Amino acid sequence: MTLTFHGAAQEVTGSAHLLTLDDGCKILLDCGLYQGRNKDMEDFNQTFAFDPAEIDVLVLSHAHIDHSGRVPKLVKDGFRGRIYATHATRSLCAILLLDSAFIQEKDAEYYNKKNDDRREPLYVRKDVKPTMERFVGLPYGTWSEVRPGVELQFRDAGHILGSASVTLRVTENGKTTTVGFTGDVGRPNRPILRDPVKLPDCDYLICESTYGDREHELPPNEMARFLEIIKRTAERGGKLLIPAFSVGRTQEIVYMLDQLESSGKLPKIPVFVDSPLAVNATTVFGAHPECYDSQLQTYLLHDSNPFGFNDLTYTQSVEESKALNYLDGAAIIISASGMMNAGRSKHHLANTMGDPKNTIFIVGYCAPGTPGGKVRDGVDGMKLYGRYHDLRAEVVVMDSFSAHADRSELIHFLNGQQDTCKKVFLVHGTLDRMEPFSESLGRAGFREVVAPELGDVVVL
Repeated sequence: MTLTFHGAAQEVTGSAHLLTLDDGCKILLDCGLYQGRNKDMEDFNQTFAFDPAEIDVLVLSHAHIDHSGRVPKLVKDGFRGRIYATHATRSLCAILLLDSAFIQEKDAEYYNKKNDDRREPLYVRKDVKPTMERFVGLPYGTWSEVRPGVELQFRDAGHILGSASVTLRVTENGKTTTVGFTGDVGRPNRPILRDPVKLPDCDYLICESTYGDREHELPPNEMARFLEIIKRTAERGGKLLIPAFSVGRTQEIVYMLDQLESSGKLPKIPVFVDSPLAVNATTVFGAHPECYDSQLQTYLLHDSNPFGFNDLTYTQSVEESKALNYLDGAAIIISASGMMNAGRSKHHLANTMGDPKNTIFIVGYCAPGTPGGKVRDGVDGMKLYGRYHDLRAEVVVMDSFSAHADRSELIHFLNGQQDTCKKVFLVHGTLDRMEPFSESLGRAGFREVVAPELGDVVVL
C-alpha cells in the first residue's frame, strides 16, 4: 500500500492523507480546507490532486474546518463513499459545514462585486445536506469493518468535542498492517473533555506536530487568574472582550464562568456569548455528555446546565450584537472569531480597544498579521473598517488555554510505540517546529521520523 500526503504537509492546515491499498481501494484521512495566505497554496482548495470519484472511504478525525472543510466539495466533485466519524464530530460538522458554506458564498459575492472576473464558491449551503447523508457515526474504542479487510477504530483525542485518533488495521495477502493517525492531540487535565487516549500499537504513525518544538506555559491556577482579570475590569466599569473560537474555547470559558457563578465568586456582571455559531455549537456540546470528563460528569449532579447561568445571554441577531456597543458599565463579551480577523469579535475590538477601562483577553492562537496577532504583539493601534483605532485597553494573554498538546505531551501520547512503529510521518506543523520535534522523538527511541512534503508518496 502507499501513503500520499495531500495536505498539512509542512503546514498547519488543510489536513488530507490518502492511503491506497494494493487492490486499489482509496481511503482518505481528513479533507480539510487550507486556511492561510501562502500564494503557493492559492489553488489548493479549488482543485484536488486526486479524483474524488475514486475515493472509496473518508475518515474524519474531527470537525475543525482545517480537517473537514472541503468535504462538501469532495461530494460535489464526485465522492460517493461513506464518511466515518464519531457521533459528536458528525453533529458538529452539520453546523460547521453550513457556516463554512455561508462564508464561501459571501466571500464569492464580495469578490464578484469588486472584480471583473467571477469567482464561484467552493460549495454552497445546499451542498451540505447530501454531504451529511453520507456520514456514519461510530463510537470510541470499537473496531468496525469499513470494507473487507479494513477495520477502523476511533480513540478519544481530547482536542475538541468528538475529536479522535484514527487507527486502520489493513489485512492484505495474509499480512496485517496497522496505520495510526493522531489527528490533533489535546492536552491532559483540560476542562470538559476527557484526556487523550493512546493509540493501539502501530506499524506506521501519522503524527501532528503543531507545538512539537515547545512547552506550553503551566496554568498559574487559571481559574484564580481569570477571576482576578474579571474583577479588575469590573472595578473599572469596563468591558472584558474575550475573542474565542466558536467550538471548544467558548464552551470552556463559559463552563469556567458557570463554576465561578455557582460558587458565588463571580461578580454581578452581565455575560454575553455573541456568536451564532458558538450558540449552535454549545447546543451540540449539551447533546453529547458521553464526551465529558469525570469532573464535569460530577458537576452535572448539582448543575444540570454547565453552559448557562442567570447573568449569561446568548445573542443571535445582528441587532442584539450591535446593542452591546452601547452597554453602560461592566460586561463580559465572548465572541468569535478568536483571531478577531472576521466575525463579530472584530467589531467588538474596534469598539473596545480605545478605552483604558476595557480589557482584551487573548486565550488562543492568533496568526501573525491578524488583528489578534497584532494585539498580542503589542501594537499601539491599527486600522479597522477604514479607520485607525488606538490601542489603550489592557491586554492579557494566557496561552495555557491551548487545545494542542505540546512537545512533552505529544511524546507522552506516543510513548510505547517505539517497539512496533517503523516510521513516524510528521504533519500539521511548520518545518521549523517539525525539525526539533523529530530530534526529540529520536531521543525518545523512535527509529525513523520524516517530515513529508506536499504530494510525497511513501510505500508502506
